[in-house]
Amino acid sequence: MKKIILTAAAVFAFGFANAQSGAFKLGAHVGLPTGDIKDGSSVNLGADLAYTWSVAEGLDAGITTGYTSYLGKDGMDAVGFIPVAATAQFTLTNNWFLGVDLGYGIGVNPDGVDSGFLYQPKFGYQMGNTGLYVAYKGISVDGGTFSSVNLGVNFKL
Repeated sequence: MKKIILTAAAVFAFGFANAQSGAFKLGAHVGLPTGDIKDGSSVNLGADLAYTWSVAEGLDAGITTGYTSYLGKDGMDAVGFIPVAATAQFTLTNNWFLGVDLGYGIGVNPDGVDSGFLYQPKFGYQMGNTGLYVAYKGISVDGGTFSSVNLGVNFKL
């Protein structure tokens, strides 16, 4: 856990040192739970913060974090994660893009929830500083996967 936090801090520090070539993105998402969690969760809600750099023409890469929660239903507790992930976005044509987040979802709520591998492929449309996307998010933990189909929006700051 310490290694993950220190690595994230080092990448953020590097990002601030090179701020002239990158951009912050602030976003939110809402989704329908699927798979193992669909019977115990009614909705997935979250907020995202990313910092990306232009790596090549049409390709941005960086880091992302935030908070995502699978709200419980029928008396089940909500389950929350803090993602720490690498992110990439490739512009296809005009304003359409493909993206992916790969990293680790740190389980924070309720106490004792497992952490696990996080993956989130995305497909979206960028309109100036605003992006809309559809994504499939999965967090693989011992005994199952927290997954959802999400609709998200992000704003370049």
